[in-house]
Amino acid sequence: MSQNIENLAVNTIRALSVDAVQKANSGHPGMPLGAAPIAYTIWSNHLNFNPNETKWMNRDRFILSAGHASALLYSLLHLHSFDVSLDDLKEFRQFGSKTPGHPEYGHTEGVEATTGPLGAGLSTAVGLAMAQEHMAAKYNKDGYPIIDNFTFVLAGDGDMMEGITSEASSLAGTLELGRLIVLYDSNSITIEGSTDIAFKENVRARYEAYGFETFLVEDGNDLEAINAAIVAAKSNLDKPSFIEVRTKIGFGTDKEGSSKAHGAPIGEEAIIEMKKNFNYPSMEPFYVDDKAKEHFSSIVAEKVEVFDEWEAMFAEYSLKYPELAKQWADDFSEITVEDILNIEGYLEFEDKPQATRNVSGIMINRIKDHYPNMIGGSADLASSNMTFMNGEESFSADNYGGRNLHFGVREHAMAAIGNGLTLYGGLKPYVATFFVFSDFLKPMLRLSALMSVPLTYVLTHDSIGVGEDGPTHEPVEQLTMLRSIPNTVTFRPADAKETAYGWALAMTSKTTPVSLILTRQNLPQLENTGIDALKGAYIVHEPKSMDLILMASGSEVSLAIESAKALEKDGIGARVVSVPSMELFKEQTSEYKESVLPIAMRKRIAIEAASSMSWGHLLGLDGDTVTLDHFGGSAPGDRLFEEFGFTVDNVVNKAKKLLK
Repeated sequence: MSQNIENLAVNTIRALSVDAVQKANSGHPGMPLGAAPIAYTIWSNHLNFNPNETKWMNRDRFILSAGHASALLYSLLHLHSFDVSLDDLKEFRQFGSKTPGHPEYGHTEGVEATTGPLGAGLSTAVGLAMAQEHMAAKYNKDGYPIIDNFTFVLAGDGDMMEGITSEASSLAGTLELGRLIVLYDSNSITIEGSTDIAFKENVRARYEAYGFETFLVEDGNDLEAINAAIVAAKSNLDKPSFIEVRTKIGFGTDKEGSSKAHGAPIGEEAIIEMKKNFNYPSMEPFYVDDKAKEHFSSIVAEKVEVFDEWEAMFAEYSLKYPELAKQWADDFSEITVEDILNIEGYLEFEDKPQATRNVSGIMINRIKDHYPNMIGGSADLASSNMTFMNGEESFSADNYGGRNLHFGVREHAMAAIGNGLTLYGGLKPYVATFFVFSDFLKPMLRLSALMSVPLTYVLTHDSIGVGEDGPTHEPVEQLTMLRSIPNTVTFRPADAKETAYGWALAMTSKTTPVSLILTRQNLPQLENTGIDALKGAYIVHEPKSMDLILMASGSEVSLAIESAKALEKDGIGARVVSVPSMELFKEQTSEYKESVLPIAMRKRIAIEAASSMSWGHLLGLDGDTVTLDHFGGSAPGDRLFEEFGFTVDNVVNKAKKLLK
């Protein structure tokens, strides 16, 4: 392969990227210009893929963690025959186009993860690498490396500054994820100028301390040196690899090496001068030379051959190992709620008070044997979150086949890694921590929702019921926070049966993350809870005649029922509606919603040991609340519930006042 054709290929990537930014009059040309040789080397020499089979399980994953350089990725996808046309590049950053400002999973073929929030991509890639190792341990046999793909990450200075990157990289090093290769576009420039104003550390030394093998490529235009570093990285499967490549932002333009090249078009005249500097064959925007087209087509043809060889190997494997082939098919099959509910003994519980976190632990262990692709763990809180799978081993550098994950005290990275585990395919992951620490993981939960990734979040210790740990550990506003995120389901069960239905929901979700919000304190088992919990809200106590409605979720449903019974002694009829999930209730028909919460019944009280803010649409103008709009305290949970008005007397008094 001649040096000239490679230079033309790299410069074609550069030219398309800056042309897209220029036409949109918006975007980030600097990194595509500097990092194009890195990206080209990965895609041409190392990345296995098939543009016609974009969900091929053993494809190598390429994650552009520096998502602001999306024009680079879209140019690569176009040139490598993915479903991104020149017209799509011309529509860069425009409404409804396949080429949005930052890469979006599920929106553009070939985009492996939604990136943009810096550090998120690299952290998600750690999850992809963990999934690869787990699936390889589960399925690979001698002579049949069914799963042996690599995960490549292209990251920048901003990624290296974000704390989530440190969390995830530390775990990656601990787990010795040898098929994870991070390429660091080191150009020493951020939006405000030189990185020296806020970032002087030795990043390679940091990654050595994490347990990565590290490399340095001094010249970001040296294709041979970049390739040699990647070859060396791939040869060491005992450690993840970190390759620092020193580049120049805005390479080849009059803004080279300046922050001015980062986040704004470089101008039409500057683009022409750049193309002249590169001896580019045309000054015309979006021009791709025939020689470049042929070159990229030949690259793709080689990739398709690799795919065809894998397909043939998998066919042989399926004949030789039919039980594993069946398990493989099962891992990728959809699960229905009925499938979960049909698990023997699934809805059988002792009639005694239990914390819903304990019940959740029971459900995990009832489900796990029926679904071997269930995998998950906690941010160092498994014994408190009740998320350990009994009888299963731990996932570690010595045993990638383990199903119990240990994230350490790393909630932010845990959620990103959970996204990566889910994105990889064939797995049903869950992650867990205390509910109050959902503050740490919320940005990645938001990406779960944006990507339509059905990751399960187990969030325990859900209220002032935490007790003596005090207000730092007692959630107040977190329910409102989660309920405000589009495309999520927040499910706060009232007893064992509702918890079981919550897990059935989580295991069968296809395009929505599900958060299970669970108690530390014991809750009584209620008489009328059932499958209608999956409708989000339903009647659990009905009076002979209705004067008002008490609505509650989780631990407060039993309080609502006790209060309704007390009101009945005074001749007041109170319907009790359990509301485990506002999101699910919103999805119901208007007829169903009217049957549960009649519009004419405007006397309503919301009872929840959390902020009142998310209840307005159900309360209406005439409603009242028994909620918590201040921080908690440090005392036994029972004392706090009493102190803050979560008592039958307070609910009864509020009801009588409302009726007056």
